[in-house]
Order: sequence, then C-alpha cells, then structure tokens
Amino acid sequence: MADAAPADSRGGRGGFGRGRGRGRGGRGRGRGRGRRDDGEQAWNPVTKLGRLVKDGKIKSIEQIYLFSLPIKEYQVVDTLLPKLKDEVMKITPVQKQTRAGQRTRFKAFVAIGDHNGHVGLGVKCAKEVASAIRGAIILAKLSIIPVRRGYWGGKLGAPHTVPCKVTGKCGSVICRLVPAPRGTGLVAAPTPKMILSLAGIEDCYTSSRGSTKTLGNFVKATFIAISNTYSFLTPDLWAETAFSQDPYQEFSDYLAKAGEKKIKY
Repeated sequence: MADAAPADSRGGRGGFGRGRGRGRGGRGRGRGRGRRDDGEQAWNPVTKLGRLVKDGKIKSIEQIYLFSLPIKEYQVVDTLLPKLKDEVMKITPVQKQTRAGQRTRFKAFVAIGDHNGHVGLGVKCAKEVASAIRGAIILAKLSIIPVRRGYWGGKLGAPHTVPCKVTGKCGSVICRLVPAPRGTGLVAAPTPKMILSLAGIEDCYTSSRGSTKTLGNFVKATFIAISNTYSFLTPDLWAETAFSQDPYQEFSDYLAKAGEKKIKY
C-alpha cells in the first residue's frame, strides 16, 4: 500500500497538469475563433460612404469615382464589386539590422481585379506571410481604380485594348502599353500580363526597359501605366459633363438622421 500511494499521487499530479493545459488551450482557441468570425461577418461602417453603401444608397462604384470620394473601408469594395479575384505576385523577405540582430519580415505584393475594368495593387510588410498577404489584399481593395479600354481599329464589339499608348515608371523600370488588334492577346512578360488580365484588357503590346527583375517596381510601373488610361483626354471626352449632387449632399438628411440615432444609443 505504501508503494502504491506515491505512484497514485504522481499520476494524479501528472494527469491534472495535462488536463489543465488542454482546458486553457481549448478556451483560448475558442475565444480567438469567435472574435475573428464576428469581425468578418458583421460590418459596422464608421464612415459616411460606408453607411451609404451598406444601406443601398450607393449601388455602383462608378458613383464613387465620379465624385472622387476616398474609400477608407475595404468592405465598400467587397459590397460593390463581389467578383474580385486576387493574385499574389511575389513574397520576399526583408531585413532590418537592430542591436539584437537582424529582424526579418515578409513583404507581399498582391494584385486584385474583376477582369472587367477594375484593378488594384497592394503592398504590405508583416512578421508572418499570412498577415502580409491579408494586409496586401485589403490595401489593394482600397487602391482599386477604373481602367479605360478602347479599340485598335473599327469600333465593333466591346472595347478590348488600351485606348492609346500609355507609359508608367517606377524606379528604373518603364512600362509602355500599346494598343493591339483584336485577337492579338497579351504580348507581355508574365508580371504585366497578370495585371492586364485582371484589368480586363484582352489585346495589348507592351514594351519595358530598366531592371525588370525587380518585380515590385515592374508591377508598380504597369499599374501606373494602366491608371494613366483615364488621365489622357481624348476628343470623345471633350463633351461637358452634367454633374449632379454628390452622394453626401444628396443623402445629407439621411446621414444626419443616422448620426442622431447613433448619438441616442
């Protein structure tokens, strides 16, 4: 009996310790999952634009572009453009020298688009790869821009190429986009080819120079070139635009009532 007692006590302590560890781990994991799911499902907008989009007052992202309204919440883009697809262009480690040694983080380049005239680019640096990709996707949604498409020859069918020759520059990399006939395809390196495909451009010639092996600058130069499609004023854009009230003025009474309700609660 004397020999059996210590064995039982050791077994009890060991079992109690293991059980306590599992209990803490289980409760911790459960709380973490609950908070993350609630954050993903429930969107409580904090900006005027977010409230208007969530309540269905703004139904198209073109209304936002028309009045150059800044987008501060990525859920606005999720609501208005539900068919966005993202592509991780590159993940590279970056280091910083500190007194304790080298601190390594990961830099992610993510392109996003709907293959129908909208494209965005996000760059994020984080301690973990997953966090960097997640942050880059959010930044890409916040930086999404409209893409102007045009024709190479006769204006038959849907627009299929860039409307004119455009150029973008980042660092030493210069990327030039040239209109191409229908059926040509994307004559480009893999990096700009992916950006142009996400933007919805079907036919295009490209020309690049500089250190294109620096993929970050190559992606940014292509993105800048695409964004310049709307900065070039062609004769078909000379007509005067009859502007209406911007959404903040049009729905000012609604926003005021929403603000009063929030203050009461």
